[in-house]
Amino acid sequence: MKIGVAGVGRIGSMHATNLAALDEIDQLLLFDPAPGRAESAAAEIGPPATAVTTVDELLRANGILIATPTGTHPDLVRAALATRTPVLCEKPLAPDLPGMSALVDEIERADVPVLVGFHRRFDPDTAEVHRRLRDGTAGSVYLVRAVCNDHLPPPKEFVATSGGLFRDCLIHDLDAVPWLLGEPVTEVYASGSVLVDDSFREAGDVDNAVVSLRFAGGAHALLSAARHDPVGYDCRLEVFASRDTLTVGLDERTPLNTVRGAGPDRPWTSFTERYHDAYVQESRVFLDVIARRAENPSPPREALVSLRLAEACEESLRAGKPVGVNP
Repeated sequence: MKIGVAGVGRIGSMHATNLAALDEIDQLLLFDPAPGRAESAAAEIGPPATAVTTVDELLRANGILIATPTGTHPDLVRAALATRTPVLCEKPLAPDLPGMSALVDEIERADVPVLVGFHRRFDPDTAEVHRRLRDGTAGSVYLVRAVCNDHLPPPKEFVATSGGLFRDCLIHDLDAVPWLLGEPVTEVYASGSVLVDDSFREAGDVDNAVVSLRFAGGAHALLSAARHDPVGYDCRLEVFASRDTLTVGLDERTPLNTVRGAGPDRPWTSFTERYHDAYVQESRVFLDVIARRAENPSPPREALVSLRLAEACEESLRAGKPVGVNP
């Protein structure tokens, strides 16, 4: 199978490396608008990776993975729709809700497979929680708690273009938790502070935030995110339900030090390390969808949910009070 990768910065290079290791990949086409970047990535990855210089060459593949800056996603997705080329697109599909809504409508009319890269959906442990909630094994949900802490703050130049903590970081929980529960959020309350670096305030952002979600059935979710954790990268999930209590991300590498002095010898340091297996599985599932061996587990219309919730978080933060959400 021939797969193209648009954008080979940090995330795109990771995806390209994962794809190159899969047996089904006969050729991997790499494209990047920055001069020389695709050639360098292809040389580092080695066969089956080769660099191409145009999007048209990229679209000769059986499918493309989009990992370019967010503002370029809509045009690349539309180019793929025009050639009926399946897509795996890093989140978000578009920078804002109106633009994403219009694009989702176009995707559905075109009937071309487009997967949105919310990697938590492909994480084996998170997927197992999803299964147990869906088949009733765990019972009905009372409460979900989720933590997502970066080890080190992102570069200042990234902060200004990231879209903010809710759209860049917490959006993964805003996708995963409603997906796990399978019911709509009716109310959002968000609070945030700048505690790590003033560059976040200068960008109109926060670097620590907490979010409360109320679901239609009465369950709640408590989410938190931070741009700095001195011990390591920490991403955990707990589900308290009527028949079971489940956790994801609590293991020997979780960056927690107990007051008795015990802690991880080798804590997670980044999301790419922590979710390596999820990203590899994401690539495998993409190939399965292209080959019609699997249904799309992360369809574009569901991606609208997390962006609506991220915007509700921003509104709540500004207003200092809960915000209602229409299902």
